[in-house]
Amino acid sequence: MTETPETPGTPETPTGPGAGEPPAPPPPPPPPPPPPPPAVSAAGDYPVHLDIDHQEEYTRFMPLIKWLLAIPHYLVLLVLGIGAFFVVIISFFAVLFTGRYPQGMFDYMVGVHRWAFRVIAYTDLMVDPYPPFTLADDPSYPVRFDIDYPEEGVNNWRPLVHWLLVIPYAIAAYLIYYLGRILVFFAFFTILFTKRYPEGMFNIVRISLRWLARASAYENWMVTRYPPFEWD
Repeated sequence: MTETPETPGTPETPTGPGAGEPPAPPPPPPPPPPPPPPAVSAAGDYPVHLDIDHQEEYTRFMPLIKWLLAIPHYLVLLVLGIGAFFVVIISFFAVLFTGRYPQGMFDYMVGVHRWAFRVIAYTDLMVDPYPPFTLADDPSYPVRFDIDYPEEGVNNWRPLVHWLLVIPYAIAAYLIYYLGRILVFFAFFTILFTKRYPEGMFNIVRISLRWLARASAYENWMVTRYPPFEWD
């Protein structure tokens, strides 16, 4: 019997499962990592919060009479300010000896600040709605103010030195505040003739009030973090 010689170099035909199928595709690349969370500025994370909504249009002749309409609020704030004076004195000793700011006194001081900044925003022509006669927060009103209560307590020594430590920040805050007064003067005429409060001017006035609020809260040891020197 004659054997058939094999042809050299001829590959053997593959047999078995998967014979003749194309190779499996490579696995897909892993998804890209998620973007890092946006950085929170020191001012945005500060425990004193003041926000004022900008209106698209203002009542033309309100700048002429807002100072007059605000007189009842000035009288109430005078009485509230007398109460705040005694609260500051009592809280001075409370913090000095216990390291805690009494919650009720703290809430009263926040309410007085809230009331005052509503009236300031109103007389600065930033909002048209009349301010409410309340110390409590009113989410429907376009001026919102709050200070986070220091749950961790307040160092006993702070009432003794905050009035001194706040001086550099207070100087800057009042300079910015007076810049805001100049812009309010110009806003008087823009509202009178165009019914608009230019948003750039509005933002500067709002920032000036935020600086003022932070200085006041720190001076009265309602917050323990030093206010940030940030334009916000």
